[in-house]
Amino acid sequence: MNHSRWKLKREQERGTGHGEPAEARAQRADIRLAMAFAKAVYDRRKELGLSQSDVAERAGLTQAKISRIEGADAVPTLPLLRRLAGALDASLSIALDEEQEEVVFVARTAA
Repeated sequence: MNHSRWKLKREQERGTGHGEPAEARAQRADIRLAMAFAKAVYDRRKELGLSQSDVAERAGLTQAKISRIEGADAVPTLPLLRRLAGALDASLSIALDEEQEEVVFVARTAA
């Protein structure tokens, strides 16, 4: 097998997850989840027309903490998730499986 075929085969294996250590796959999944959560917070905040400072005030946090959350640099705890859902006037839905993570803030309806 010449070098170009070997390189192509290696790239194909990487694309299908073969040859990647389990730890690397787990880290990749953690990063995807953090990014999905960060995007959900950002999208809901923008939908409401709020600044990071507004959300921080509503949640009893600092603007810097909201910035870290939206930058996928913070690992939220369950109490923090509850505070954010309240601050964003929404319910939080998180669906996890091996291939995909979905994080969605669902607007609360007026009763």
